Amino acid sequence: MVTGGSGFLGSHIADALSEEGHEVTLFDVKESPYLRSDQTMMVGDLRDREAVDRACLGMDYVYHLGAIADIDVCTDLPFETMEVNILGTVNLLESCVRNKVKRMMFSSSIYVHSRSGSFYRISKHACEQIIEEYHLKHDLPYTILRFGTLYGTRSDEHNSVFRYLRSALTDRKMIFNGKGDEVREYIHVQDSAQICVKILDPEFEGKNLIITGHHRMKVTELLEMIREILGSDVELIHDESKNVSHYSQTPFSYMPKTGKKIVMNEYCDLGQSLVEILGEIDESHGDLS
Repeated sequence: MVTGGSGFLGSHIADALSEEGHEVTLFDVKESPYLRSDQTMMVGDLRDREAVDRACLGMDYVYHLGAIADIDVCTDLPFETMEVNILGTVNLLESCVRNKVKRMMFSSSIYVHSRSGSFYRISKHACEQIIEEYHLKHDLPYTILRFGTLYGTRSDEHNSVFRYLRSALTDRKMIFNGKGDEVREYIHVQDSAQICVKILDPEFEGKNLIITGHHRMKVTELLEMIREILGSDVELIHDESKNVSHYSQTPFSYMPKTGKKIVMNEYCDLGQSLVEILGEIDESHGDLS
């Protein structure tokens, strides 16, 4: 089962699992527009114990991606963030124990050991500790997946790369909330999904894994790449007053429990992938050029 399976990352993980021959169920608050004929959809809320219990019945493995995941939204909605992200996770853990799930894979973030990330980071950090405690108390196997900056198809306005591309297409400008010299390790969502299938191997049980891209890149370098693809008339605007929840060079402030970075030998090319996302945006919203 994949909670949050209707979303950006969740739908890609569900598809990657299906491609490997697994029987996949999606659990989310809304029907997935990407649901395949060989997948099952269960609509429900993580805060609904009965719905979560029904979803976990008969499941061997659970990928837990359901959450309020946008940092800026979490900053504005702390109560809802804690209710969905933390209490929803506890509901799921209880169901996993009752239904004897073989392992839970938890979607965390590289922000967990950072001073950045606001209430989003707090909720993910708390969930990691709760999951470890459930392992100690109930012997529930787990794997923690700390994702970096994702990009790719099926994204929306909550994704920074999508916002840059959408704004460049429609307004011929890109607004970045920061100085622009901030560094990210962008990873394509499909590469992340392939890694998530791989971690079903027993060797990854009980591990904390960092899933980010191969190359460190300044945000300005990404924006310049987009402008080169779309034309030099695209304006770059930096707004340094609205970046307090995000990190600059590294999200790590301290590391009480070390996470190991996992990468693939083959991965999606950033430039080609940006063109692919632009095509998807253009197809969804008409001719925006």
